[in-house]
Amino acid sequence: MTSDKYQLVSIYLNEADKWDHHPLHLEILKFLWHSGCAGGTVLRGLAGFTKGGGIVTTSLVDVGSKLPVVVQFVEASAKVDEVMPTLRRMAGVRLITVQEVQVIPPDPLI
Repeated sequence: MTSDKYQLVSIYLNEADKWDHHPLHLEILKFLWHSGCAGGTVLRGLAGFTKGGGIVTTSLVDVGSKLPVVVQFVEASAKVDEVMPTLRRMAGVRLITVQEVQVIPPDPLI
């Protein structure tokens, strides 16, 4: 087991969110990669809603592709602190959550 402190960061967006005329979720991944983060994943939701909007589902894709997406990455706490100001600026009013996680390194015998 590792004794370093790690965090799981989740950024809740939708497909229509933009950053500099580009899909926000892809721009966040690019930022994380250029910042030296270990990895990142974008998860696409089948349905979702926000406080200010109605429920959006895959059956309503014609409405403007506003399906939910979540950008997630696991990183050392110090690195999360380093990238968080930019992530907050990029996410704007979107929800960001941070959870402490335990990282289990790969088995060296495999």
